[in-house]
Parts: sequence; C-alpha cells; structure tokens
Amino acid sequence: MNSQQDKIYAHAADQITDFQFDQRVAGVFNDMIRRSVPGYAQIINTLGDFAHRFVTPNSNVYDLGSSLGSATLSIRRQIEGRDCQIFAIDNSQSMIDRCKENLTAYVSDTQVNLLCADIRDINIENASMVVLNFTLQFLPVNDRNALIKRIYEGLLPGGVLVISEKLFFEDTQIQTLLDEQHLDFKRANGYSELEISQKRSALENVMRPDSLTIHQQRLNDNGFSHFSVWFQCFNFASMVAIK
Repeated sequence: MNSQQDKIYAHAADQITDFQFDQRVAGVFNDMIRRSVPGYAQIINTLGDFAHRFVTPNSNVYDLGSSLGSATLSIRRQIEGRDCQIFAIDNSQSMIDRCKENLTAYVSDTQVNLLCADIRDINIENASMVVLNFTLQFLPVNDRNALIKRIYEGLLPGGVLVISEKLFFEDTQIQTLLDEQHLDFKRANGYSELEISQKRSALENVMRPDSLTIHQQRLNDNGFSHFSVWFQCFNFASMVAIK
C-alpha cells in the first residue's frame, strides 16, 4: 500500500477548513497515519491475531471506517478457509477506491464487500468480529451509543469488538503530558510546527475523543461485560470488548 508523503499542511493557509477524508488525504493516508499515530502498525497486526482467535466459520466481520483497508487485509490473512465475509465500510469514495486497489493486489478466498456508506446506516448481522479503528471519534457524540448498541445486538455470543481511539484524559496534568509526548512523536517523524498547528485546527471540529471511562461505561451500558485496554501509547489506545 504505497503512499505519497503527507505535505497537506506544509504551507501556510489563509483559512483552515475542517478535515475531510477526501482524495487528497487518501493519497497520503498511509504516510499520515504512520507519522501521526504511535503504535498503528502494532494495532493492525494484532487485529489479525484477534481475528484468528475470534472469527468463527460462516460468520461476518465488519470493518467500520475501513479507510485504505489495512485492518481488513490483516484480518483477511488470518481467516482463510472459514467461509466468512468481511464488510469494509467507509463514507469516503476516495478511500473506498484506494481500498479496492489494495485488496485486489492480494489473492484470497475470503469475500470482501466494499461499501461506500455511513456506518450509522449499516445493519450488523451474524458478526463474530467488529472493528472501529480510529472511527468512533469522528462520529457525533450523540450517535455513538446507538452504534455500539447495534454492534452488540449484531454480534454472536463470544464475538469481539475492537475499538482504537485517541483518548481524552480528565486529569489535566496527564492530558498535558501525553499530548506533549504525542507532539514530540510527530516532530520526530518530520512534521513541522506549522503542519502540527494547521492539522490540529482542521481536526478541532470533526474529531472529539472520549475518555477511557466514557468508553467503558458506554460498552457496559450496552451489554458488554468483558472489557480491557490491550494497547496504549501516549494518548492513543486500543480496547477489546467481548459479548
């Protein structure tokens, strides 16, 4: 999955518009994620490991907010021969188009259904695994509970939900510390102060992280009784919940 270098915010703009997963972002997304999200490669690899453990024969897998298909590819590699279907859904046609190219580069007997759609409109059925990989944080806060409820209802007993998110910390000292560590991570990966500042402005109105407490409470309220954080680096975490 080749990608151009992310230079979207490298030049000063007169006005910063809200971040969108458009063709421009799709073209540099792999580089953007690698340089912005600590531990992303580990998360993607482990999604495949979870799939190997949890995905049952003749069931469905849902990758909600599939972007370029990294999670779908990782999962697909681990469930060959189980007669499963993966539903990879994203509301950006640019992402779907590039995802299709990435998926067709590898031969597999597992069917992947690519859908350009709003994940809030998707029926979850006969699911042994559902993935929200840095997706929930972009939904309106008031829509998150209904989505988790629908996922729980569509999961088979013993099915797994994996949620990866940027976290908000109620402890202001911890929030400041981990936010600064993340900024240092981006600087170490070559982003300038201008790029960091302009991207932060672009994301301000479209990405609203929850605290870990809110994530756990939401999952508990909707029926999940087994929950843990399995990975965290700075203010980024991945959580697992089992039905």
